[in-house]
Amino acid sequence: MSTERRAPLDRKRVADTALKLLNEAGLEGLTLRAIARELDVKAPALYWHFKDKQALLDEMATEMYRRMVAGTALDPADTWRERLLKANRGLRAALLGYRDGARVFSGSRFTGTEHGREMEDNLRVFRAAGFTLAQSVRAAATANAYTIGFVIEEQGVKPLPEERRAGYDVEERARLLAEFPLSAAAGAEIFEDYDRQFEEGLQLVLMGIEACYRPSG
Repeated sequence: MSTERRAPLDRKRVADTALKLLNEAGLEGLTLRAIARELDVKAPALYWHFKDKQALLDEMATEMYRRMVAGTALDPADTWRERLLKANRGLRAALLGYRDGARVFSGSRFTGTEHGREMEDNLRVFRAAGFTLAQSVRAAATANAYTIGFVIEEQGVKPLPEERRAGYDVEERARLLAEFPLSAAAGAEIFEDYDRQFEEGLQLVLMGIEACYRPSG
C-alpha cells in the first residue's frame, strides 16, 4: 500500500488542474470527468467544490485574473489612457496564455474580491480625469469587451500563439474570393498581424471614449 500523501483536494487545486488541461484539450474537451481522472479522484468528488461546469469556469477565470495581476504595481501617475492601455494589453497577453482563454474568461463571474483593488484604483484615475462614475465604468467596460472579443476571434484562428487552425490560409481565401477583389485583399487585414490589429483597434476605442466624454486629463 502506498504511503505517499496527496495534496488535499480544494478549489484552487481543481482550478489549476483544469487550466493545465485547458491547454491540452481546449474548452470543448474540458470535462469534469477528465479533470477528476487527472487528479486521480472520482468525478463526484469535484461536486463538493463546484456545483457544475460554469462554477468551475468562474473559478478558472478568477485564477487567471489572480495570475495576471500577481506582483503588478499600479502607477498612481498613470493617465486614464495609460491605465486603459496597460490593463487591456495585460489582459490580452494573459488570455493568449491559455487555449480558449478568452472564451473561459468571457461571461464568467469572479469568485473572490481580489479584482476590487484594481477596479477601485482604475475608477479613481478616471474620476480624477473628469469622468463621472457612470462614464468611468462605461469606458473601462467598453475597452474590456473589445479586448475579450478581439481575443476570442484571434484564438478562433490561432488557438495558441504557435498554432493556426486549418482553413485560414489567406492566399487560398483570396483565390476563392477572386471575383470580389476588395474582399479577397481584406483577408490579410483580418487574419494576419494580430498585434498590430489589436493596437489599432484599442486606439480607436480610446479615441471614441475621448470624443464622447471629453475628459480633462
